[in-house]
Amino acid sequence: MVTGTGLAEALRAKMPKWVLVIICLALFAANTVNVGADLDGMADVANLLTGISPAILVVGIGAIIIFATIKFRYNLIASVLKWLALSLFAYVITAFIVHPDWPKVAVATFLPSWPSGHAQWSMLVAILGTTISPYLFFWQASQEVEIEKVRGQGTKASRRGGDKQELKDRALDVGVGALFSNLIMYFIILTTALTLHESGIVRLDSSKDAVRALAPLAGHFAALLYAIGLIGVGFLAIPTLAGSAAYAFAETFDLRQGLDEKLSRARSFYGILVLSIILGVLFTYTSIKPMEALFLSSVINGLLAPFLLVGILLVASDHVLMRNQPSSILARVAVGIAALGMFAAGIGIFLS
Repeated sequence: MVTGTGLAEALRAKMPKWVLVIICLALFAANTVNVGADLDGMADVANLLTGISPAILVVGIGAIIIFATIKFRYNLIASVLKWLALSLFAYVITAFIVHPDWPKVAVATFLPSWPSGHAQWSMLVAILGTTISPYLFFWQASQEVEIEKVRGQGTKASRRGGDKQELKDRALDVGVGALFSNLIMYFIILTTALTLHESGIVRLDSSKDAVRALAPLAGHFAALLYAIGLIGVGFLAIPTLAGSAAYAFAETFDLRQGLDEKLSRARSFYGILVLSIILGVLFTYTSIKPMEALFLSSVINGLLAPFLLVGILLVASDHVLMRNQPSSILARVAVGIAALGMFAAGIGIFLS
């Protein structure tokens, strides 16, 4: 909102281009694996609900997302994604259906156990990687630019410098969004812990296995809600995952980009986005288990994120680049603590 550009373009001023290219490649790889795992999960669950072959559903879902992303304007895409976010509350409802022992849950929430061993440290990094995800950094920043473009600020010069009230509103918006994101994650973990883990089910190969295992433990309605939430999350996540990589590459190489651009004017941007989804579709036809792939991509994101947080701190603290509107000291301290914590968790993997 201050620089008038996305994150990758801002980072270009603070680090060598080759470093940014490596980050983009890692982001693209992790996101594409994530897209494939999401497509696989959506198709598996949709197969349970419809009986249609997952192989057909994967291609159909991928084609729908590609068509919608290229065809529709930014405002419509953003609106659809916002409404899809409501599907996340299916996880909250499911958690209450299984009747948790709330005092016991409260103790475990505020007095968590310390990770021990390689597997638990990897799980911690994976959880951090799904919460403080690199693709979200690029996506969020680029959407701010998209909003300003929609308002008629088509040039970088017209977008530079942030209005104080707009910055306050955006801070509130991001804060509330982050709160709900963590709330949803909490209830997903809670539901899984009280059903699958409680029954000794600690390894699953697919989302279909998760829904089937959940039904006898929490009831068919809870399993149905979980399935609906998973499909909604997939439609929410895939455009974001593929789009964030496209934004990162386009800004790194100064290419025309944006969901409001026509295909003929932003071929490279849409090409990267479409390639990520197509590779994700092809990924589902491999023998790699989607749950393992999803976990691996989360670990990669968890290891990559703290390096990006350092880059963001450098940008956010630069008075020239931020046009004398740097992020607040409190915000920078919070980001610094988060980065140190994520570095420590990553080191824990290799030392355990």
